[in-house]
Amino acid sequence: MDDDLDELLDEVEHKFCRNVSVASSAHTDSSKAAKSGKENEGERTYSATKPEQLISDTEDIDALLAELDEDFNESHQSKTEQLPTGLKTEKKPSVNPGGRRCCPVFLGGSSIATGIGTAMSKRSCDQLRCTSCDFRVLTFDDYEWDTSCDYLFLRNNMPDSQKLRSRLKRRRGLRSYACQCSWFSARETTDLRDQSQLRWVCGKHQD
Repeated sequence: MDDDLDELLDEVEHKFCRNVSVASSAHTDSSKAAKSGKENEGERTYSATKPEQLISDTEDIDALLAELDEDFNESHQSKTEQLPTGLKTEKKPSVNPGGRRCCPVFLGGSSIATGIGTAMSKRSCDQLRCTSCDFRVLTFDDYEWDTSCDYLFLRNNMPDSQKLRSRLKRRRGLRSYACQCSWFSARETTDLRDQSQLRWVCGKHQD
């Protein structure tokens, strides 16, 4: 009787302990598998998302550089457009490309005919231009420059003929010449080569 009871208890204990061990082992294995699965999934997710993040960062950097470049171009263009007019190069008229020049060049009073001057026909040149200030020389028949005329006056009033007349005196037979930096009055025919202070040349006469 006792022997049968002991065998029954051993059999129950053996079955019970075995089931608990198997369940515990299965739970442990499933936990490890789940953890390992999550880690692998995390690694896959990280590996999958990392390139996308790098691409996104690269696109952001390119967009920022493009925006900075656009701002620089706009700023540079704005500064160029706002450049003061006084700093811009003034385009001055040049001499006529065609026609003939006086040779030599003569100045003369109001009684001297104007036109192309030559050694045989000493006409007073009426196409004079200054090589120093690049202004065309103006003439005033039957006028003489007053002694008060000076460089500053011509600089401020050239080529306004009405303002220039305020320093001219009425004198029959004379002809007064002026550019922005020089002035001269003549009565007789005068060779321009004899007036070294004048930087005037013939700007060509149209045929």
